Amino acid sequence: MESSSLTINLDKFERVYRPRATIDGSVDVHAYKGWQHQGLKLIVEGKVFLNYSGRSQGLLEFSSALKPTVIYNQELEIAAPGRFNDGTTNVPFSFVFAAGADDALELMESYHGVFVSVVYIIQAVCDRGRMKKAVMKELEFIIEIPTGTKGLPPQDPMKFDISKDTLENVSAYDLSQIPPFKITGNLHQSAWNIALPFTGEVRIEESESAIKSVELQLVRVESVIPDQGNPTREATEIQTIQIGEGNISRNMIVPMYMVFPRLFSCPTVATKTFKLEWEVNLIVLFDNGYMVTENFPVTLYREM
Repeated sequence: MESSSLTINLDKFERVYRPRATIDGSVDVHAYKGWQHQGLKLIVEGKVFLNYSGRSQGLLEFSSALKPTVIYNQELEIAAPGRFNDGTTNVPFSFVFAAGADDALELMESYHGVFVSVVYIIQAVCDRGRMKKAVMKELEFIIEIPTGTKGLPPQDPMKFDISKDTLENVSAYDLSQIPPFKITGNLHQSAWNIALPFTGEVRIEESESAIKSVELQLVRVESVIPDQGNPTREATEIQTIQIGEGNISRNMIVPMYMVFPRLFSCPTVATKTFKLEWEVNLIVLFDNGYMVTENFPVTLYREM
């Protein structure tokens, strides 16, 4: 059985690049017994994948994958037609990603979500003629798009105050069963550089019931806007971290610190076909089984 294959190697181990960056690497051609070929080429593509959830269409939920949108395409030949000898041949390559200004304006940052994904792929293809199957290999790389702070709200701290009087969407009976409490704090800013952690402070000023846990939850809000049908907006959890455990001392400052995960978060974006927004939930669990959640919409950006 033939075992010919290709391996793609990039110069950066983390495979992270920005528009107009030079991408260097090589393709290892593992040619079993050697063979003739019609050339070795690279196909570089960026695609947006949308998965439309039809919750708003009726009682039965359904989802369907829309046709991917190609936002970047580049091809280059890295080896002319000829022959690869038995064994491994290393073929180097180098190209500038999104060299043109117009290309860069249309690009979006790499992102893996539930209903929206932006993926960049390098595909190596070696055509061996009609009698043999082409040999192919794909490798994903990551693109970061600087957005800057233009148009963002002022970077002022956001104070919050949570008590029984501020709770919403709670029945009168449940509200009567919740012991008195007061939680205060602040977020250090309202818009966040995605390369830096989310930070703030929370303080349990009063609580008749013992505290069990204090947590931070990062939520993605993905909106898909199809050509036909109603737009959908879905919020799903990305990660939850615990910032306090047990019956926290009253009036003690508990720091908030959460790193935005690569690929599963990206700068806030709004296009004609989809939107990506972000929220952070502060969750306080009480020993009596009750839970209080405060929601903070946040804007993410990437520095130039």
